[in-house]
Amino acid sequence: MTSHVPPDAVDVPPEHALLVVDMKEYSQIPEAKMAPARTDLDDILTTVFAQSRIEDITLLDSACKDRGDGAIFVLPARHAARLVDPFLGHLGLALERYDQTRLASAPRIRLRASVHVGPLTPPEHRGDAAVDACRLVDSDAVRDALAAAMDHGTSLAAAVSDAVFRRTVRAGRTPALGERQFLKATARVDGKPGFEETCWLFVPGLVPAVISPYLADSGEVASSKPLDSTTRQPARDRETSERKSGVRQKGKASGKARLVQVGGNYITGPEQS
Repeated sequence: MTSHVPPDAVDVPPEHALLVVDMKEYSQIPEAKMAPARTDLDDILTTVFAQSRIEDITLLDSACKDRGDGAIFVLPARHAARLVDPFLGHLGLALERYDQTRLASAPRIRLRASVHVGPLTPPEHRGDAAVDACRLVDSDAVRDALAAAMDHGTSLAAAVSDAVFRRTVRAGRTPALGERQFLKATARVDGKPGFEETCWLFVPGLVPAVISPYLADSGEVASSKPLDSTTRQPARDRETSERKSGVRQKGKASGKARLVQVGGNYITGPEQS
């Protein structure tokens, strides 16, 4: 019996590593300050890619139209470990330096990030892996982790997918980071009932025991130890209130990301669904 399916349609596409970053409260920045804030973020990312020895990066420029508060970076799969370590640590430090040196009138940059790996169909690099990476960065779990970060004076929270975690951290490919520095969580996204994935949360400078109480409203098992400071609660309450009222930033899963090919020509892709 002759098949009418093209031979390459059943082939699994090549795997790529994905990094998604999203600025918290970008939509609340005054319009005149949006472009400078994005330029500052692009500069930070460029520096951190170089520090992490992730080379041959196509830099963003005017040929790639700015489409909002974040970006998706597509890299060769071999870079998955470096995106976790040292990239996330360098990014956390870079955001701290930025916050210490920025002008008082410049907005603070606080980021959610996700790291994922999976097959993407060339040349547009479309596929479930890109969608899942976007939903990880928009999940309640990483939003709550960022609330913990903010209450403790830091500006980055990352969700590492289970696939990346197993291939990098658990496989011993992250010299500076071990399993104990990550908090296992379940990523869920409001309005996406079919999405529920295991992820591993990382906040530079915070141990999992500090992050876990913030995840109680995300369906996680909170630590039995009470919060030891009343200053830890406000950011988490704000995140919960935003989710319940529907007033929240449009994250990557809702289509405000741009698809960028790293290590080759970048591509301005269509909105992700």
